[in-house]
Amino acid sequence: MEQLTIQTGNPGSPDARRLIEDLDSYLNSLYPAESNHLLSVEALQQPNVTFLIARLNGIPVGCGAFVNHDNKYAEIKRMFVSPDLRGLGIGRRIMDELETRARLDGLTISRLETGVSQPAALKLYTHCGYLRCGPFPPYLNDPQSVFMEKKLTRP
Repeated sequence: MEQLTIQTGNPGSPDARRLIEDLDSYLNSLYPAESNHLLSVEALQQPNVTFLIARLNGIPVGCGAFVNHDNKYAEIKRMFVSPDLRGLGIGRRIMDELETRARLDGLTISRLETGVSQPAALKLYTHCGYLRCGPFPPYLNDPQSVFMEKKLTRP
């Protein structure tokens, strides 16, 4: 039986770095550099960031993070699931855990920026209840970007 666990992780760990490198390679294949808004490992290690690693039977298969922006909103960052495991609900489970932790931090809004060339991500976020919105700081309008937000309510 397969077991999925999602726990806080160190973005600087070898497992996390591998996932982040895979995500960077994927995004760099889709978008020009100026349309990629990637947080570095160092930025992910800041105290206002929660970084999660998903493991399937102990093997790292996905990650996600949120940045607490001055206790005003959570910004979802670094969402990734290994391509061969997409469609199994892992991304949804990561999002659920990120939102739960954002609520525990007292945040009531979650926002994200994703790209137009990522239909699976757009589908996931829509299924999670995110709605399109305009750019939010520090982003500017970019034809490659899709901005979304969700009100986080108590479960």
